[in-house]
Amino acid sequence: MSTSAHPAVVSTDLPLGPVHRGKVRDCYRLAPDHPGGEARMLIVSTDRISAFDWILPTPIPDKGRVLTAISRHWFDWLFHGPAPVAHHLITTDVEAMGLPAGIDLGPLRGRSMLVRAATVIPFECVVRGRLAGSGWAEYRRSGTVCGENLPAGLSAGDELPEPIFTPATKATSGHDENVSFAVMAESIGSELASLLRAKSLDVFRRGAAHAAAKGIVLADTKFEWGQAADGTVILVDEVLTPDSSRFWPAAAVGGGRVPDSFDKQFVRDWLEASGWDKASPPPQLPADVVVKTRQKYLEACRLLTGTLPTGVE
Repeated sequence: MSTSAHPAVVSTDLPLGPVHRGKVRDCYRLAPDHPGGEARMLIVSTDRISAFDWILPTPIPDKGRVLTAISRHWFDWLFHGPAPVAHHLITTDVEAMGLPAGIDLGPLRGRSMLVRAATVIPFECVVRGRLAGSGWAEYRRSGTVCGENLPAGLSAGDELPEPIFTPATKATSGHDENVSFAVMAESIGSELASLLRAKSLDVFRRGAAHAAAKGIVLADTKFEWGQAADGTVILVDEVLTPDSSRFWPAAAVGGGRVPDSFDKQFVRDWLEASGWDKASPPPQLPADVVVKTRQKYLEACRLLTGTLPTGVE
């Protein structure tokens, strides 16, 4: 496992017009590459990390490279599978993006995606295959997950009889809010809502089977879908990464407990024990937490894709 890290990229300021900064990604809207063509977007995955709805002051070096490498792997794998899934990715090769001369491409390599611009559908398409997180907490209270009735007697980490689709509204700040499928259908129309449910469940099942062959359990994930200029529904944002999914080592699953995930679990655990009140700016992370978290992300990338991110040795 790689021990030497690139300098962390916390933010970008490229001469490409206004930037939209999410918790992790910096997004720049680009003009079409030819008259009459589709608008495009440059998405740069930084090394920012968030927890408990705060962007933390300490980045995780190479995290953005991991997210980009894993997303690229899944986008390619899903598109070239037996039932191709349309998506927004054009290329991750910064030399092929046609960016203006003078931009330093070094910090962008391995962490950038040129994508088709799309109108993002304002719902997180969450699919759950195991009991964990807020789903486990709700099940203990009421025997349901996001209002879906489940069999009695399930334990933490147990596999559900079938994966379930539990949409959530996309929050601009704070937590996304779980909603019923009926609420989603009323907002965007039952035909589109049904299509997104079917597509999300299909991608989850295929991704879970592929991950299982690599020794990883996909417990749950969230997808984002958008509509391209021609109305086509396409998979956007990131897909099946440690930031959007709970991945568990298969060997650790069982025994009525939720295993540690291939994600920012070390960060969450340290913050919980630090005395931070979650209402004031978060503290700096200690070096050992940064190192362990980076290693977890890299391990997930290696297992899922068979290699480490571009430029990481």
